[in-house]
Amino acid sequence: MGREDTKILKSTCRMCHGVCGVMIHTRNGKVEKITGDPDCPTSNGYICSKGKASVELLYHPDRLKFPLKRIGERGQNKWERITWDEALDTIAKQLIEVKHRFGVESIVGTQGTGRPYTTLFSRFLNCLGTPNKTGGAHICYVPRISASVMTCGKFPVCDYYGFGGVFPRCVLVWGCNITGSGAADGMCGHQLSQTIKRGAKLIVVDPRKTSLASKADYWLQVRPGTDDALALGMLHTIIQEELYDKDFVREWTIGFDELAKRVESYSPEKVETITWVPAKTIRTAARMYASTKPACIQWGNALDQNINSFQTIRAVLLLSGLTGNIDAPGGDAFWVPPENVISQTPLFNPSIILPDKITAEMDAKRIGTGKFKLHLLGETHPHLILDAILSEQPYPVKALFIMGSNMLLTRSDPLKTIQALKKLNFIVAADLFMTPTTQMADIVLPSASWLETDDVADIHFIWCILARQKVSTIGECRDDKQILIDLAHRMGMKDCFPWSNVQEYCDWILKDAGITFEEFKELGIIQGNMKYRKYEEDGFATPSGKFEFYCSTLESMGCDPLPYYVEPPESPYSNPQLSKSYPLIITSGSRAMPFFHSEGRQIKSLRKLNPDPIIEINPSTAKNLGVEDGDWVWIENSRGKIKQRARLTEGIHPSVVHSQHGWWFPEKDPPEYGFKESNINLLTGGMPYYDPHTGSESWRSFLCKVYKI
Repeated sequence: MGREDTKILKSTCRMCHGVCGVMIHTRNGKVEKITGDPDCPTSNGYICSKGKASVELLYHPDRLKFPLKRIGERGQNKWERITWDEALDTIAKQLIEVKHRFGVESIVGTQGTGRPYTTLFSRFLNCLGTPNKTGGAHICYVPRISASVMTCGKFPVCDYYGFGGVFPRCVLVWGCNITGSGAADGMCGHQLSQTIKRGAKLIVVDPRKTSLASKADYWLQVRPGTDDALALGMLHTIIQEELYDKDFVREWTIGFDELAKRVESYSPEKVETITWVPAKTIRTAARMYASTKPACIQWGNALDQNINSFQTIRAVLLLSGLTGNIDAPGGDAFWVPPENVISQTPLFNPSIILPDKITAEMDAKRIGTGKFKLHLLGETHPHLILDAILSEQPYPVKALFIMGSNMLLTRSDPLKTIQALKKLNFIVAADLFMTPTTQMADIVLPSASWLETDDVADIHFIWCILARQKVSTIGECRDDKQILIDLAHRMGMKDCFPWSNVQEYCDWILKDAGITFEEFKELGIIQGNMKYRKYEEDGFATPSGKFEFYCSTLESMGCDPLPYYVEPPESPYSNPQLSKSYPLIITSGSRAMPFFHSEGRQIKSLRKLNPDPIIEINPSTAKNLGVEDGDWVWIENSRGKIKQRARLTEGIHPSVVHSQHGWWFPEKDPPEYGFKESNINLLTGGMPYYDPHTGSESWRSFLCKVYKI
C-alpha cells in the first residue's frame, strides 16, 4: 500500500450566495468533506447544512455529466448523448440562424439567482446584441438596490465586521430570516448571530415567529404586504418624539419637512389598524431603534416581493438616514471594494458587461422598455417575455438560453411558461441536474458545481474578494464561464471574450492588482480599505449630494418623491368579496435552510431535514378546518390548487398561512418530476398586480383557502 495523499485546501462555498470560507478535505484526489474556515472573516468558521452537503452534490449519481440532445418531442424525456463540439456547434448555428431570420432581439437569455456566471452571461447577450435578458431580479435584490441608489447613491449593508472599532448595538431585521436560510445579499447569517451574542438589541419584523423573532426584544408581527405602513408609523414616532439625529438631518438630508408632513397621518394607532401590530409595540420598537446607536437594518427580499416594493424599501431605508446610521461604524455601511481589482458586479462596474455595445437602438427594442423605469439592471420582465412568445408581439421570440434557472419552479405562472417554452424554435439549458425546466430544452449542457470551478468570488461581497478553486471534475461537466467563453468564440465574439479559459479570465480580473490567480489562491482574500462617513468628503451620490427623504429623481420622473402606503390588491380589505371564498392571507418565498430556492431536493442529507413541502397554520385555524399537524392539505385560490403538509404553529396569525416555495420531486417520473403537485407559483399565475416602479410581484400577500385532503 502506498502512502495516502491527504490535502486540505481553502476555498469559498457556493451552495447558496457564496459568501462562506471553507476547507476542502481530499484523500487521494477525492473530496471527503467540507468544513468551515475559522480564518475567513466573512464566516469565521461557520458552515451550514448546505455547505456540508457539497460533497453529496459533487458525486450525486443523477448529475448531468455529458451534453444531451433532444431526439423526441419537447418534454418527452428522450435524449441522446453528444460531444461538446456538437453541442456548441449546434447552439451557435441555431442562435445565428434565429438572429438572421428574425433579428437578434428574438433571442432571450434567462438565468437564476446571482451566480459567478452572471457577469459573463450578461456580457455574452450584450455582445450578441439582444436587449432581452430576463430573470428574477425584479423580485430579488434589485428593488432594494434601485431604491437605495435613488435615496443615497449606494447600497448599504449591515456593518457586522467592526472595521471601525464598533459593532451594531441594535439590529432591525426586516423581512429577512438570514440565520434560518444561511446567507443573504453577500452576508453570512452567522455574522448576525455573533452580533446578537455580543449583546445587540434585536427587533424583528416578520409575519412568522422565526427563530430570530423568538430571540427578539420586539417582534412586530406585521400583516403580510403592509410593511410600508409599518415603516411610516415608525418614522412618525421618531419624528414626533424628536428621536432623529438632528445634526445629520440638518447637514446631510433634504426633504425632512416634507417627510414629516407625509407621515403625520400614519400614527401608530392608525398603523395598528392596517398592520395588526399594536401601536404600543410600534412606538417602543421605534424608540429602541432610534436611541440605540449604532443600529443597522438587515433587510431581505420579502421587501422586494411586494406590490409597493419600491416605496416600501424607501420608507425602511429612510429610518437609517433619519437616525444618522448611514455609512456609520456599526451602522449601514457603504463598503469600499479592493483597489485595482476589476469588479464583476455589473451595478458597480458597468464596463464589465460592455455598455458601449448597448446602443440606444438596442435598448429601444427591449420588450416592454420603459414600462418599469426603476429596474436598474434593464432586464425584461419575465411576464412580458411570456406574452411576447405567445402573441409574437411586438415581435417574435424564437430562442431561449437558460443558464442555471429552474423557471417552472421559480417564476409565476408555470403553466403559461410551459405553453411558451413549447412554442419556441430552440432552447438551450445549462444546469447540474435534469429538472422540469431542462426537460423542455433541445440541448442540455452539464454545468460544473462550485468544487469544479475556479473563481474570483466577489458577487455581493463588495468589501473583499475570495478565492474559489477547482478540486475535481465530474464526467464532462464544464464551468458555466467556460461554456460562455467557448460559445462566444464560435459565434465570432472573441473581441468581447479575449480569454481562452477561465484561468485567463481570472488573471484578467486581477491584472491591475499585480497578482495572478495562482498567487491569489494562496493568498485567499483581498480586502478593501474601509472608510466611514465618506459623504463628509464626497457627499452622497445623488443629484443633491445629500440623503434624499424627498427624492428629486423620482419627482423629475413624475413619481411621488415620498414613500406612501398601498393596500395589497388581494386582502380582506381591498377585496372583501374574494375573501369570502378565500379567507386566508398566504405568504411565501422565504428560503428554508436545507434548500436554495428549488435546489437541493435530491440531496439526501438535506431532504431528510425537510422531506415534504410545508404550510404553516395557526392551531386555532387548523382546528376550525379539521386539520391536524402533519395532515396533507389542499391550498387553493382562483388560479390553482396544490398540496402541502400542515405544520401547526402559534408563530403565525390565525388569518395567515405560510407556504414553502420551490417544491418539486426529483425522485418522481420525468419530465414533470411532480412539479405541479406542491409548487406555490401555480397559485400566483396570472396575478395582474405589479409594482409600477420595478415590476415586482405580490408573492408575499394574496388570498387562498386551505382544507384537508
